[in-house]
Order: sequence, then C-alpha cells, then structure tokens
Amino acid sequence: MLLDVLNFAGVAVFAASGAMVGVRKDFDMWGIVTVGVLTGVGGGVLRDVLLGINPPTSVEDYGNALTATIASLLVFAFHPAFTKLRKSILVLDAFGMGLFAATGASIAVDVGVSSFAATAVGLMTAIGGGVLRDVISNEIPLLLQPADLYAIPALIGATVVAVGSYHTPVPQWVWLIVGSILATGLRLLGLKFGWRLPTARN
Repeated sequence: MLLDVLNFAGVAVFAASGAMVGVRKDFDMWGIVTVGVLTGVGGGVLRDVLLGINPPTSVEDYGNALTATIASLLVFAFHPAFTKLRKSILVLDAFGMGLFAATGASIAVDVGVSSFAATAVGLMTAIGGGVLRDVISNEIPLLLQPADLYAIPALIGATVVAVGSYHTPVPQWVWLIVGSILATGLRLLGLKFGWRLPTARN
C-alpha cells in the first residue's frame, strides 16, 4: 500500500512538473497534458522494461496515466497560482525524483534482482521521466546541467533502499521512506545552496 501511494505521488508531481514546462512553453491544453503524462509515466515504463515487466504497468493499468492526466489538467487550470514557474518545476521535479528513485529500487528488490541492479533501476526510474520531459520540450535535461546536483541524490536514495532492504533486518518500507526523503532532501538542499559537481577545465 505504501509503495502504491508513493508511486502515485511520484507520478502526480512529475506530471505536474512536465505540465508546467508545457505552460512555460505556451503549449495548448493537449500539448500540456501530453508532456505531463509522458513525464509522469516515463520513468515507470523504463523501470518495467528494465525489469522485464511486460506490458509495463502504465500500459496495462490506467491508474498511472489517469493520475498524470488529472495532475496535468490541474496545472493547466490553476497555473496562474504559480508565480515562479521555473522554481515550482524544480521543486516538483525534486519530489518526483526522490519518490521514483526509492520506489523504482523497491520494486526491483521485490522482483529479486541484485542490490546493484536495484540501485541502477531506481536511478533510471528517477531520471527517465525528467529527461523525456526536457527532450520533448527542447530543453537541456536537468541531468546534464552543470549547475544542478541531480543524479547523485537519486543514486544515493536508490542505494539506501536497495542495500538497506537486502543487507539489514530493518523492514523494506522503512528504507522506502528514508530513501525518498534522503533523495528529495539532497536535491532541494543542492538547489538552495548551489551544490554542484566539478566541471572540466577549459
């Protein structure tokens, strides 16, 4: 139940971030919803493909797509309430990334893959939707922007879930919550304090 709740929450906030990119790009309603839905379900579809879940959950069941559609329509209707779209997109993206990093790793653990594979799946789940959103919106993906600490928080959150679930007696749901909070928190702190990885010298 907790995994389902966090998964739907991740879909909703990622979809909202995608829809707000559509608003900022002056897309029409169809375009905004399309970007939102693809952002919301993209990471989960990639996760299921990597784990051999066929057809992917978002294709087999309407729940994720419906959640993403509703979130996108809410953004379309109420986006004037967001005075700083760029900041709102980044905050929502941080929550979606953290939730998907943890839930992706947790689902991989349930399938029975190794802790390394579960970590990799969690990372790919976390970044997949955001990369798809940025590419179809003709933006440089947040994953590749030097000013943003993005993949590292996702990697840490997924690692905590995978390693903790396999190698400690602590229940998996505890690691699911810890991984979500840790990944999201590190991302938000990185945005607040301008944390970044070193770049190559010119």
